[in-house]
Amino acid sequence: MMKQCIYVVEDDENIRNLICVALENFGYRAQGFETAEEALEKLEGLARRGREAKRELPDMFLFDWMLPGMDGMTAIRQIREMEPFRDTPVLMLTAKDRETDIVQGLDNGADDYMTKPFGILELSARVRNLLKRAGTVREEPLSLSAGEVSIDRETREVVSCGRKTDLTLKEFELLSYLMEHMNRVVTRDELLDHIWGYDYDGETRTLDMHIKTLRQKLGEAGGQIKTVRGVGYRFLKERETGK
Repeated sequence: MMKQCIYVVEDDENIRNLICVALENFGYRAQGFETAEEALEKLEGLARRGREAKRELPDMFLFDWMLPGMDGMTAIRQIREMEPFRDTPVLMLTAKDRETDIVQGLDNGADDYMTKPFGILELSARVRNLLKRAGTVREEPLSLSAGEVSIDRETREVVSCGRKTDLTLKEFELLSYLMEHMNRVVTRDELLDHIWGYDYDGETRTLDMHIKTLRQKLGEAGGQIKTVRGVGYRFLKERETGK
């Protein structure tokens, strides 16, 4: 099952990195933003793509209140006006610890409020409880099929050109993700983040080698994995012929 994604909007780089690393260690995917404007720009892009981007939507937001430019409270109100994110859990993490601040935060769209300094274990518990209450675990299709390739997630069985094909765990996850995003160009960074769970920081050779061996194992159907030079890869519904 795909890891749940949490957007962390925090202008202090050290705190932002600490939170992201902690969340990833607890089994989530974390994406950090320095400003509310950066986060909103990303969300607006996802919203414009509609159903195509459904699987990329964040499962939760973690906002600081005092941010450069737009403050966290204003950003939360704007997020609540965007259809895909009206019910997405929001945790406000801020140094503003007066009772009136907490009430204001909760009244303006935050689902929970946590003050700095904070403990990592408490943060994890609050995140876990918010996600549980929201029921944001997304179900993935048990089987996928396109052209000459089909996969079964329950049995991890892969059939290519009518024959069973043995894949490693990473090869299977890579093929699954590409097939889920059929015909869309998936960037190298996105694949590294989703399959390996962390930033390889330029080690795209690992990904490219997995693509190479995956193509070989799929045989003629390996042609359904198309390289988009300088960007990433795209899985075609049908293998291109006559080229």
